[in-house]
Amino acid sequence: MAASHLAGPVLVIGTGLLGTSVGLGLRAKGVHVYLSDISPTAAGVAQDIGAGVLLDNQQIAPELVVIGAPPDVTAALVGDALLAYPNATVVDIASVKGSILAGVLADARLGEAERSRYVGTHPMAGREKSGPAAARGELFTSMPWVICAHEGAQASRVKAAESLAIDLGATMHRMSVTEHDESVALISHFPQAASSMIASRLLNAESHQLALAGNGLRDTTRIAASDEKLWIQIFSHNAEALVPILTGMKEDLDRLISTLRNPQGAGALLDLSQLMTEGNAGRARIPGKHGAPPQAFALVTVVIDDRPGQIAQLLTEIGDAQINIEDLRMEHSAGHQVGMVDVSVVPGRRDELIDVLTKNGWKVAQ
Repeated sequence: MAASHLAGPVLVIGTGLLGTSVGLGLRAKGVHVYLSDISPTAAGVAQDIGAGVLLDNQQIAPELVVIGAPPDVTAALVGDALLAYPNATVVDIASVKGSILAGVLADARLGEAERSRYVGTHPMAGREKSGPAAARGELFTSMPWVICAHEGAQASRVKAAESLAIDLGATMHRMSVTEHDESVALISHFPQAASSMIASRLLNAESHQLALAGNGLRDTTRIAASDEKLWIQIFSHNAEALVPILTGMKEDLDRLISTLRNPQGAGALLDLSQLMTEGNAGRARIPGKHGAPPQAFALVTVVIDDRPGQIAQLLTEIGDAQINIEDLRMEHSAGHQVGMVDVSVVPGRRDELIDVLTKNGWKVAQ
């Protein structure tokens, strides 16, 4: 077990997906964790799966308090913790930062000394599932963790917040609250809104239409299954940063609709081509593996039988050939007991991979 940067104990207030995952990750490092939640059931589940022990009524002096609550109540809970634990660093892990900092600064109960112990943070990790039962101690491994220290925060408190991210295996990023909220509006909140709106179009779809659905629809609607109660709060708390992005999308939609009203009109095909080209160019800007610059990988599609052990055997044989898999996707064939596994590798290994798989009896779709 690697040494922890935090000595502990740590108090986690809010035992949802993120809070419980924090507890699991810290417990794996040997840090003593206490748990608290307005829901006894949620806190009990978090304790049962090993995220820490219930706070109950005992008096503790935590080194760090982690607020893992919804945005609507986070600022108030930060204030409560700053007053209840006068020596502790208090951080929150909510996905919006500006409104929470404003709430902490406006809390009449707090003085400069209390506010100096607060540091806003945001781990960029999550799942479609919610609640403590969905928590994973490895949830934050290699994921971005944003530190948004306000001007009055003590350096030692910022270091404690950074230690939390380091202990949980995350990659630290430092931003102002404005930079953070504008960034997550674009790369997180906007995709959620778009995915939810696309999925809402399926409500009145006929079953025979949905029977044709493939990975394209599943990919674009995957995050539409997220917790609606949480996202209502996120959207409302970050509306100022989100509205300009949605307005830009509306302009693009209006442009596309206008073009499609007369698809054979002068310049229509050029405009459609430009829209697609802009999309391709934007997609290409997303960082690649491990945050490295974007890289185009070669794709090899393998047809496999839909029976136990096939994927494991395929991956084993690729590994035996010492070929590194950069990405992996699978799609089931409608009406047939087969699946297509898309294996992405660096371009220089594509032909070698095809040769290896073909010799081993796999059907490769080129």
